[in-house]
Amino acid sequence: MEAPATTQDRALTTVIALLAFSAFASGASLRMSDPLLPQVAQDFGTSIGEAAAIVTAYAIPYGLTQAFSGLIGDRLGKCQAVAAACAISCLLVLLCAGAQSVPQLALARFISAPGAAIIVPLGMAYVGDAVPYARRQTVLARYLAGQMTGMISGQVAGGIIGDHLGWRSVFVVLAFVFAGSALALVSQFRINPWTKQVHHEHSAHTGFVSGYRMLLGSPWTRFVLLSVFIEAAIFFGGFTYVAADLHGRFGLSFSVAGTIIAGYGVGSVLYAMSVHRLVEFGERGLVLGGGIAVALGFVALAAVPYWELAPLACTLLGLGYYMVHNTLQTNATQMLPQSRSTAVAAFSSMLFLGQSAGVALAAPIVDRAGTVPVFISAALLWPALAWWIRAKLKSREIY
Repeated sequence: MEAPATTQDRALTTVIALLAFSAFASGASLRMSDPLLPQVAQDFGTSIGEAAAIVTAYAIPYGLTQAFSGLIGDRLGKCQAVAAACAISCLLVLLCAGAQSVPQLALARFISAPGAAIIVPLGMAYVGDAVPYARRQTVLARYLAGQMTGMISGQVAGGIIGDHLGWRSVFVVLAFVFAGSALALVSQFRINPWTKQVHHEHSAHTGFVSGYRMLLGSPWTRFVLLSVFIEAAIFFGGFTYVAADLHGRFGLSFSVAGTIIAGYGVGSVLYAMSVHRLVEFGERGLVLGGGIAVALGFVALAAVPYWELAPLACTLLGLGYYMVHNTLQTNATQMLPQSRSTAVAAFSSMLFLGQSAGVALAAPIVDRAGTVPVFISAALLWPALAWWIRAKLKSREIY
């Protein structure tokens, strides 16, 4: 009796691992433009703030498309939709390599974003359907380690490949990663039963409009969606400009700057590796600790006299961010159990719309006053946000 269960567990682990590999590609695509900003600005003779349009142009459609990812996943199947998204992204990301100006590159990033956008929310929804809530935060964190590792690789590759082969080559490499993700998932469709639709005990088919009406009818759901929007605006409004700050303030090469900001990914992976112990502090403890860690990270970046301290600051940022974010993310998988894809899609959409807003709001400040005011603002606002989330979690526990 134990052998079939073991076989099923391994089959499920394989699917989640392959979905994590797809999340790796999506994560690399998402953060790879951060270290490219100085290179793109230099190549096209523009400012860092204006070059940051390629970040906003990607994040806006990335966030908006995620709102529809639940509908796509319900129609095609979550694994099938992720495989199709990787295949489409493989083709569209090549448009970025041929751009001849910042507006062209921004447009190419805009077009290539929707394919990659649905990957992570559908993977999260899949974990929510297949894994009981008691184990979900741990499994979800390990699944998202794929995205986190992708962010590290994207940031490092953006600097190193850009230094040696030019920023255009980064997009060519990314296209191959998406292709590999698609082929790996497709190879499981006939042999792995877990690639079929997985239905949670509370799952039910709801329409797009009715699903969102149900979702927004809950005060708790509205709080989770608003808090992730603010979280992303504060955090990424500062973090996006770290590589440009290191290059401009300390004269570091793109390779070194890209490697340093990859400390964010290292911190997030540290969270994923230690989440089974960190959850013992409870959700409120995780949020409080994350608020402190992120504040310290941004203060260190603003005040650091030597660039050698920046890797530690970035690692603190990654660890602290995911202590807060994964707590919200786990709650998001339970916002609307009968239509989990819709709930997670809405959560992910607000995340990247918040990121877009934060990067856009910070751009004129960076161009006029530099990055330090942005870092200080983030250091002050983030603990206040964490305290608010912690208080809401406490009030919810009472009820």
